[in-house]
Amino acid sequence: MSSIPALTRTLKLPSLVIFGLAYLTPLIVLGIFGVIASETGGASASAYLIALLAMLFTANSYGRMAAAYPVAGSAYSYVRKTIDGRIGFLVGWATMLDYLFLPMVIWLIGGSYLQAQFPAVPMPAWILGFIVLTTILNIIGIKVADRVNLVLMSFQILIIVFFVVLSIASVSADHGTGALVSATPFTGIGATPAGIAAGAAIAAYSFLGFDAVTTLTEETVEPRRTVPKAIMLIALIGGGIFVVVAYTVQLVHPGGDFDNSDAAGFEIAQHIGGNLFGAIFLAALVIAQFTSGIAAQAAGSRLLYAMGRDGVLPRKIFGKLNERFSTPVFSILAIAVVGLIAMFMDVATSTSFINFGAFIAFIMVNVSVIVYWDRQRRAGNRLNALLYVLCPAIGVLVIGFLLTQLDVHAVVIGSIWLVIGAVILALTTKGFKHQPSQMALEGVEESS
Repeated sequence: MSSIPALTRTLKLPSLVIFGLAYLTPLIVLGIFGVIASETGGASASAYLIALLAMLFTANSYGRMAAAYPVAGSAYSYVRKTIDGRIGFLVGWATMLDYLFLPMVIWLIGGSYLQAQFPAVPMPAWILGFIVLTTILNIIGIKVADRVNLVLMSFQILIIVFFVVLSIASVSADHGTGALVSATPFTGIGATPAGIAAGAAIAAYSFLGFDAVTTLTEETVEPRRTVPKAIMLIALIGGGIFVVVAYTVQLVHPGGDFDNSDAAGFEIAQHIGGNLFGAIFLAALVIAQFTSGIAAQAAGSRLLYAMGRDGVLPRKIFGKLNERFSTPVFSILAIAVVGLIAMFMDVATSTSFINFGAFIAFIMVNVSVIVYWDRQRRAGNRLNALLYVLCPAIGVLVIGFLLTQLDVHAVVIGSIWLVIGAVILALTTKGFKHQPSQMALEGVEESS
């Protein structure tokens, strides 16, 4: 009798960090540099520094929960296990806004870059190409996707290094080496506290996805130790890259005035490296979107798999692993099908609501840590109150503030999505009287 397929533990700390950084797409700091610089009055480095400090509180909470519950499902699993299965379902449902639609946005942005350079090729063709390639890689297995991520992330980091080096050379040539040390990227030109705060709220979106490695817990070696380390490293490395790049690029172009803030990164690339480097930069942005798409689709499929395995989504469809590849093929294909919607949408519309679900998940994971601390305290186990109470409480306040900064369309669409989830939950639990069905996880959680 053949054994039941299971997720295979092959990922170690370096692979998880690469995966998380691929999800973050560090090169995107250059893609949205002009937007943040304009919002902050040239204090983009401060915006990213504030966002980094804010995200570290929530990164700590994801690490605490990943150590306590080393299973796939991320925020959905953590809330279900610490607070309540019904609330867990709603958090998982809200998180699906991010995990389901973020790959679509990534593929749409990548297609937009390519279509702008090759207008003879229709946009749907580029999007379909992204979807087919990433889907095949993720179906074959996370180990293959991991190797592709390593190669593409290496190229992405190389472009970032070149950008920083060329920026330093440009500033030195124009103003001397003394100009490399300046407070201007942090203080801006005519910047205001309100503007910097608004810029930090935008910059925080660049960190969305640092938690994605928690969806790969069941494919990680020694997840109780590895995943928490990976989460903090991803937030620190990603944030460090964002701050350094924002600082050096802001030195090249002080202030926040641009002819076209959306294309500021490309304009600066041409200024510091000529047309050749500008072309390479655009190519790198497209490759970065491909890399990020691999990671985003993998993470989203693991969330659907966890919810399917627990029976809150159709188990026969989403809760099964392919016998040959030991991957959740139907869940991967579901993400691909959702991605096809990108053919009929624009970037502005598609990005207007995905952050709602992410922020809801961030808040509830912070709350889960506090609940977990209280439960352990009642059981006679003492945990560090700084890490399990104070930091999560600050995380709730910070992410709650960022949630208020979302535009009204994001809040409305997100709220409607939650109402739909609540209706489904009411129907499947007979008016919220029963817990959502779930599958025992014996043999899945790694022993302490």
